[in-house]
Amino acid sequence: MKLNRPLLVASAAALTLALAACGTTEDAGDDSTAAAGEPITITDARGTEVTLDGPAERIATTEWNATEYLISLGVQPVGVSDIKGFETWDKSVELDDSATDIGTRGEPSIDTLATLDLDLVIVTDQLVGDAIAQIEKTTPVIVIPGGDAKDQIGQMWKNVDLVAQAAGKEDEAAELKKNFDAKVADAKETIASTDAAGAPVAFNDAWEQGGAVTVRPFLEGSQLGSILAELGFENAWSQVPGIEGDPAYGLGSTDVEGLTKLPDDTLYWYIAGETDADVYTDSLPDNKVWTSLPFVEDDNVERLPYGIWMFGGPAAMGDFIDAVVETVS
Repeated sequence: MKLNRPLLVASAAALTLALAACGTTEDAGDDSTAAAGEPITITDARGTEVTLDGPAERIATTEWNATEYLISLGVQPVGVSDIKGFETWDKSVELDDSATDIGTRGEPSIDTLATLDLDLVIVTDQLVGDAIAQIEKTTPVIVIPGGDAKDQIGQMWKNVDLVAQAAGKEDEAAELKKNFDAKVADAKETIASTDAAGAPVAFNDAWEQGGAVTVRPFLEGSQLGSILAELGFENAWSQVPGIEGDPAYGLGSTDVEGLTKLPDDTLYWYIAGETDADVYTDSLPDNKVWTSLPFVEDDNVERLPYGIWMFGGPAAMGDFIDAVVETVS
């Protein structure tokens, strides 16, 4: 696995927290309907009540989904983890040049955060060690789950609503959902009129290490897998025995041999980074197993545009839907 690739691999403890937190954010909207300047109390993914003096204005985010949520709601974060990576992998929103880089997503710089005069830090359950406790010494922290393979789309909207409540942007969140639902409905109608309607799709990303290619399937419990199901597609990976997804992100693992179990009429779609090697064009053209696959022979392999963050929010998911519609139209 390439070290610079932004893979989301959670520890067992983090995954346990993510599962335990499922459903804890859904009551956030009942905690406070405070007007601007009035205290806001929010229950986060830990079940912890966090009280803010009012809607947070100066906010830092340690994970890119929260960064995207904020920008989509009309709030530019003051601090963001790995800005270069964010701007490479998530082109669905535009981050202001004034944002300060606060370090890596798993281990943000506590010292840098302390200099930003923040109202709030939004993190996911992927932080290592005692980072949350360290940040809370100077700044309120709200924790959101990174994902939930049981209900990725529902968890995305719970996260958006919680972030919106903290920033006083509930109306903007409602508008985001209205627009997103309309986009899904329009896309479903368009796709239903194409030859690809109801087709099995095997969405994935892949990389090479030591001469071996690893394929990461986005299973039914993944966020993109859930979007594809909403659009009327079948998940082709469900027909490949032995692939299991993690409980937070719904991601699996297989190799080129595993692809032989996919249906012959599979639409094989993937995303690769802007600067990453594309194993399907660089490493596999001479691989006899790969070239003999029916969907490869039928030219049903498509690389979707880079810059769509596969674990992002409504903006990224909207761009993914647009890419799918363009691919099948």
